[in-house]
Amino acid sequence: MTRAAKLLTELVGTFLFLTVIGTLAPLAIGAGLMAMVYMGGHVSGAHYNPAVTFGVLLRRKIGAADAALYWVAQLLGAGLAFSFGYLVSGHSGGIHPGAKVNVLSALAVEFAFTAALVIVVLNVAATRATQGNSFYGLAIGITIAAAVFVGGPISGGAYNPAVGLGATFGSAFFAAGGWSDAWIYVAGPLLGAVFGAGVHWLQVAGSERATEPPEGQPSPGAPAPVPEGRES
Repeated sequence: MTRAAKLLTELVGTFLFLTVIGTLAPLAIGAGLMAMVYMGGHVSGAHYNPAVTFGVLLRRKIGAADAALYWVAQLLGAGLAFSFGYLVSGHSGGIHPGAKVNVLSALAVEFAFTAALVIVVLNVAATRATQGNSFYGLAIGITIAAAVFVGGPISGGAYNPAVGLGATFGSAFFAAGGWSDAWIYVAGPLLGAVFGAGVHWLQVAGSERATEPPEGQPSPGAPAPVPEGRES
């Protein structure tokens, strides 16, 4: 796939997935992510999340240049998604920890569930032992749905810097909101990605060499692209 196709997929997939975030319904969020993962997995790897991209980068399954461009596309998609949400609903509440939740508790939840997400993504969509499976989207969607169910009332349930920054941007731009909590949704998920990548490295150490797909190729867990001329 071309770099342009990958970036378009990350932009559109992030935008469409994050338009569901405003529902605050865990099953809808999980189902939305699952659908977008199946839509874009064979093109870009369907990250839609700078923390996931960071974990994939740490595992050397994407190059630094592509990772940086993925982040740009994801953040742009997030900004557009939360702007769209305001235009159709007239509401832009941002994202914050729950009432009376201290910062360390929110940070811990963002760290833990992002780590879980990155571990699942790497195992089902970037590991040779599961290459070509058809359950990768389901596993990723269920993981985020469970994370929102359990951790949403505590941290706000972002597990994605694009969600945290996009929601905060929407609140600041449309409702004069502040940026004071934004760092939680950057630091927690990125630290979780580091932990998740480390766990995955330990899981596969000795069972597979560092045989990542060539740079520029989709993750091996994704289905093979349809040959040109055979699309239906």
